[in-house]
Amino acid sequence: MTISVVEAARSEGGREAHPGLAIAADGSYAARLAPAGDGRGRIPERWTLDGPEPYAVPLPGPRPEGPGAEVLPLPDGRVLICREADGGYRLALLYPTGPGTGELPLGSVGCGRLRLLPPAPGGSHGPYGSAVHALAPGEHGSTVWLVHGGGRGPEPVAEVPGRCSGGVWLDREGRLLALDRTDAAGRTKTVAVDLGRGGEVFPLLELTDDSDDRLLLADPDSGLLLLRSDAPGEVRLGWGVLGSHRPVRFPDALRPPGVALTPFAVQPGQALTPEGCAVALRADGPNGTWVAVWRPSQRRLRHLPAPVGWVRGTGLWTADGELRLPYAVGRTGRTQCGLARITPPPEPGPLPRQRAERSAEEGGRPEEGSPREGPAEGGPAEGDGPLAVRAAAFTPVPLQQAPLARTEAERRS
Repeated sequence: MTISVVEAARSEGGREAHPGLAIAADGSYAARLAPAGDGRGRIPERWTLDGPEPYAVPLPGPRPEGPGAEVLPLPDGRVLICREADGGYRLALLYPTGPGTGELPLGSVGCGRLRLLPPAPGGSHGPYGSAVHALAPGEHGSTVWLVHGGGRGPEPVAEVPGRCSGGVWLDREGRLLALDRTDAAGRTKTVAVDLGRGGEVFPLLELTDDSDDRLLLADPDSGLLLLRSDAPGEVRLGWGVLGSHRPVRFPDALRPPGVALTPFAVQPGQALTPEGCAVALRADGPNGTWVAVWRPSQRRLRHLPAPVGWVRGTGLWTADGELRLPYAVGRTGRTQCGLARITPPPEPGPLPRQRAERSAEEGGRPEEGSPREGPAEGGPAEGDGPLAVRAAAFTPVPLQQAPLARTEAERRS
């Protein structure tokens, strides 16, 4: 399954948005920093997702967590936490111990900024358990750290010239890491870092000399890449295929008027058929936030209502096409969590508001487990054109030779 973690939206209309949620590589656990029961600060919270019914367990420490803390769940149920401390960062593993919380220190990293990277899709393993990496960006160079799974505490595994951000895995094993690197002139290009070869760096996205090109998501099974670039003359969402020399496409479907789209999950298991991969996107418009689903082969968006309490911009796909959206309801300090399970049909349907109105007119009831509400605005965008099918060897290829669509049909695909 493909998992993505995206920061939650800011408060809308005075209502506090749920914090972002991190999900383990196998989808078994999730973790977040939730508001404390007394309303002061935040505490780590672990969700169990692979049981008959999801449930949340608080992992409070002696004091609330600071604003710079991050958490990441491991497949064994422990939660890795990264805290700012003494001009650097301290890492530890948290686990429930009856009424309290156990804590196993892992070591510290001395740097000005450290950000945990998402787990590799296949759940990479080091000599001593699940591998967890972190990125320490600097003005002139950035360091990739192995903060868990190495056996000797946090250790640097790659030095990348330039200031880097992002962090997308290009393989299931956690060896090829894509980073967005900004040069001295302020231009951003995506590079690939081979952690298996001492951090060797090579270009990945270079659409034009002057464009800003950022990789957002990648699916190692099909090679599908989702990116954002201003190469077409304005900032657009586009897609390409890893290992292919076909041009990057910027479909009209991914530019609905008045709506901002952010992809957060790609359907795995579609080997050699990137055009069949379903992509889940967070859609933000004048009337709120909802979910959109898109496939390159369909060339238009399908709009879906978000479940009540959705941890916005977070979710995962299964290989058979089920989209799972985590949500949290309940009072502060007493979280009730769940997974809304949706299997979008292959053809586009009406917008959520239109579907709700039709259901009310017909006296119908929504399916059990389906989202109950969620505003949507902006109709499906049309598209057309040929599709690239990845048949090349699975090796990163700089997407530069034919970066932009050359015909009207390609521009719309």
